[in-house]
Amino acid sequence: MRHETCAVEAIDLEKTYKNGVKALKGVSFCIQRGEIFSLLGPNGAGKTTTVKILSTLIKPSGGTAYVGGYNVVEESSNVRRIIGIVPQDLTADDEMTGYDNVYVQARLHGLSRNEAKKKTKEVLEFMGLLEAANRKARTYSGGMRKRLEIAMSLVHSPQILFLDEPTLGLDVQSRRHLWDLIRKLKREGTTILLTTHYMEEADTLSDRIAIIDLGKVVALGSPEELKARLGGDRIYIRPALNQDLSLIKEKLVSKGYEVSILNGEVIVKVKKAEDSLFDIINLLRDLKISSLRISKPNLEDVFLELTGRKLREEEPLDSFRYRIHSMRVRR
Repeated sequence: MRHETCAVEAIDLEKTYKNGVKALKGVSFCIQRGEIFSLLGPNGAGKTTTVKILSTLIKPSGGTAYVGGYNVVEESSNVRRIIGIVPQDLTADDEMTGYDNVYVQARLHGLSRNEAKKKTKEVLEFMGLLEAANRKARTYSGGMRKRLEIAMSLVHSPQILFLDEPTLGLDVQSRRHLWDLIRKLKREGTTILLTTHYMEEADTLSDRIAIIDLGKVVALGSPEELKARLGGDRIYIRPALNQDLSLIKEKLVSKGYEVSILNGEVIVKVKKAEDSLFDIINLLRDLKISSLRISKPNLEDVFLELTGRKLREEEPLDSFRYRIHSMRVRR
């Protein structure tokens, strides 16, 4: 059932590719207007497929989706007019100036020459690129290139912005700068769908997060709500000898601890680490331990708990197809 308050709504989305792979198995969520909503998922989870459907790059095999009130299949041209996409791969032309890259996008989206000139200047100023507007894109730093990509996607004033790994490969300073710009976009009313592999980024920016695994939404809520689901602390124990993993687990389980093994570490779930730490150390005193660390529940823990996997890269949005997508906006 469609909800009028949703800027983006996925309803039981399914996608089966020609090779028989079922990428989505009934994905549903609602993104409220003006919200920063993050999609997290390990490799092959269906995250990128979901974004491709919502941005009209591919069609679903089942279910429906609405973006800005428009059906992504039946009204795809209307959807393309109101969204902006910042793909993971760079799409700006290296031999064109920053100004010309943005201006061309404005014209592709149907703005008149005068409107395009005005909006190009506005978004370059917004992104802090006005002074570098007449330089060729190839002279830009990594952070400047990413800001240019965002400017190209904002020039037609989209209601909804899709950001696919916007800070991937950037240094800490550039990443924080982009975070500030993303928050500014939210304050100005832009609805943002963010995909990221940086847990801190999702935790810091997101109003709500959907975790997708094996083609299904396995958790949805605010960062605080997701972390609260776990409760207690985590003690991570890495033995000097890998073969001791099972032995450590057996010792701890025999004393009633809840234990799992992942990525070469024994993970012990406890209510309060300080109340259990001495007992655990005493139990393992005869074994060689390489490292022991304590962690309060964070998004990484939530993700591991739900998927049993670390967050890994998924296939990015195809930058060439994105260029073609832009050229279809006026059709």
